[in-house]
Amino acid sequence: MDRAVNSDPVDTADTGRQRWRNWIGFWLLGLCNNFAYVVMLSAAHDILQKQESQNTTTPTPAPNETNIGISDSSRYDCSPVSTAAVLLADILPTLLIKFTAPFYIHKVPYGFRVLVCFFTAVVSFLMVSFSSTILMSIFGVVFASISSGLGELSFLSLSVFFSRDVLSGWGSGTGAAGVAGALLYSAFTQAGLTPRVTLWIMLVVPVILAVSYFFLLVFPSSFPQWRRHQDAHSTSRVVNSQERRPLIEEETDTDEDAETTQEEQEDNHIRPLSFTDQIYIIKGLLKFIIPLGVVYFAEYFINQGLLELLYFPDSRLSHAEQYRWYQTLYQIGVFASRTSLVCFKIRKIFLLSLLQCLNAVLLGLAVYYQFLPNPWVVFIIILYEGLLGGAAYVNTFFFIREETAKREREFAMAAASVGDSLGIALSAAAAFPVHHYFCSL
Repeated sequence: MDRAVNSDPVDTADTGRQRWRNWIGFWLLGLCNNFAYVVMLSAAHDILQKQESQNTTTPTPAPNETNIGISDSSRYDCSPVSTAAVLLADILPTLLIKFTAPFYIHKVPYGFRVLVCFFTAVVSFLMVSFSSTILMSIFGVVFASISSGLGELSFLSLSVFFSRDVLSGWGSGTGAAGVAGALLYSAFTQAGLTPRVTLWIMLVVPVILAVSYFFLLVFPSSFPQWRRHQDAHSTSRVVNSQERRPLIEEETDTDEDAETTQEEQEDNHIRPLSFTDQIYIIKGLLKFIIPLGVVYFAEYFINQGLLELLYFPDSRLSHAEQYRWYQTLYQIGVFASRTSLVCFKIRKIFLLSLLQCLNAVLLGLAVYYQFLPNPWVVFIIILYEGLLGGAAYVNTFFFIREETAKREREFAMAAASVGDSLGIALSAAAAFPVHHYFCSL
């Protein structure tokens, strides 16, 4: 099934064309992999509001009365369940996968992982679109999380078998997923389509993901094949570990990429990584994982804990529309900064962490004291927030690839992906009490 089984070594004459195919392939993989995740967060407010409306026995509220179940004395327009509930359902399965999968996922062929991502993404869209209860919607979100989490760590690991420029394609594609997912959801729903029909239309996205992997990517001859059962034999383990070596050298030129001596292959790939090796690698990655986690903690605390509370009733935009456009502008910032890797790099990720924490403090004060005059000021802050988050993500994985030994790269890329998910999960947990506190005022 995997085309790489019968693929020939890369022809030098076709290098340019194949590089572009791979860059576009990884761009589409990034786009499709994160798409369902983004759509679920953009739909979080609608998911909760729809189920609350269906489950309540009170009369249908007026257009601005979206705070069903909240005391009339509250000065905030709140949902009785924070959108952080959707975020937790969207991130906890991903977090579990990223914590555990790096230690065993190398035994599962990439093609099979892509099929799992495809089917779970399809199930997520269908479950949420047909859901009649909050619980069913949350389970649909869980399937989107499984698809996104497994896909992210798999495609980051996969990138080490290709030239380094595919990483910029992946980063740009994941950023574009934010823009496309949030913008299309906002546009379709504001055009009059129901959330259900909107989710049906978006079923095309998992199809594009599968087509991009199986028919667009040009796999190098060093790419690991489906034949994993051969690993049971010691001699085949050595051969397979050599097949799994990255094609990349430190230079992007294909001729130099190919100049790996037999001695280097034996030194770097004769032995698979032991558990002790993996723990040692993870310790070295903490300088990347912790700052990335802090960035994502601050920005998702803003997105899922505070933005719903930043409602301006005098605006011509409804509460749901303001929330959706907050998410859309955030994703535009993420896309711009994740695409910036081709222009410049930022090594000091901790500075981005500090700036993002300042954003969280500022908007937290804005929610409490309500000193911001209109949503347009929030739009600017959220755009800046997205720029910081996207830059932290793409630069983290770029420098992990640059500073990690070839033999360790595939594992390192998968293991480091836990940083953003851990920060997001902690932010969702912190958003619950904050949401409850503000809604009780």
